[in-house]
Amino acid sequence: MRTIHTDEIIKNIKEMCMEANLYLTDDMKQRLKKAGEEETSVLGRQILGQLQENMEIADADQIPICQDTGMAIVFLNIGQDVHIEGMALKDAVNEGVRQGYAEGYLRKSIVKDPLIRENTKDNTPAVIHIDIVPGEDVEITVAPKGFGSENMSRIFMLKPADGVEGIKKSVLEAVRDAGPNACPPMVIGVGLGGSFEKAALLAKKALTRNLDQESEYPHIAKLEKELLEEVNDLGIGPGGFGGNTTALGLNIETYPTHIAGMPLAVNICCHVNRHAHRVL
Repeated sequence: MRTIHTDEIIKNIKEMCMEANLYLTDDMKQRLKKAGEEETSVLGRQILGQLQENMEIADADQIPICQDTGMAIVFLNIGQDVHIEGMALKDAVNEGVRQGYAEGYLRKSIVKDPLIRENTKDNTPAVIHIDIVPGEDVEITVAPKGFGSENMSRIFMLKPADGVEGIKKSVLEAVRDAGPNACPPMVIGVGLGGSFEKAALLAKKALTRNLDQESEYPHIAKLEKELLEEVNDLGIGPGGFGGNTTALGLNIETYPTHIAGMPLAVNICCHVNRHAHRVL
């Protein structure tokens, strides 16, 4: 049995909130660079160049990549042989978010009630997903999610007979409807299977997977490649001004489902696909 104090969790989540908002992961940087080299639209190349310049300025000046520093989404994989001592775990996560957004001078965007709309002034509470897994580590992923792209996300309750073509049609519909509103080039997370809520969670998790790591299932990896090509063939392009770079990547996560259904969720992210990952 290993003991981890919540002070350590608070410290790491604080740092991860700032890290995710200041830097993109290496796979995202490489995808942006490659897109700038391969984009056929002159205006598209110019926009991609501006996005790379923005990323470099954020790094050099230690300011957020995007003014919408998002709602903090926190995934915790907690080893079943870990004992956590200190304050309540969810309180510790929110304290880490609170400190990170304060010390990092990150925009506070969370309102306490969906209708009354009073700002909580510290970007809490976070959305927290906890899984108990084998081992004695605590794995943390912090993914600040901006709502320009979050608002463009969709869920479809498909029938099994809809098959691969139904999946493609639905994903393309979601991307086409999002258009420039999702700040393309996008990253697209797709959740397939499970239930209504499980599909949405899978789609969110898919956004945190390295874009160079394809699905472990060959038929899903094939579908990822085909869908990314078809999304880019839509011609929405960088900033929505046309071009062959509508999406930088598309990841699909799957889960077993009921014989009568095929839930499909599409969680769209803008070009600022932010996440930080640590193992304690």
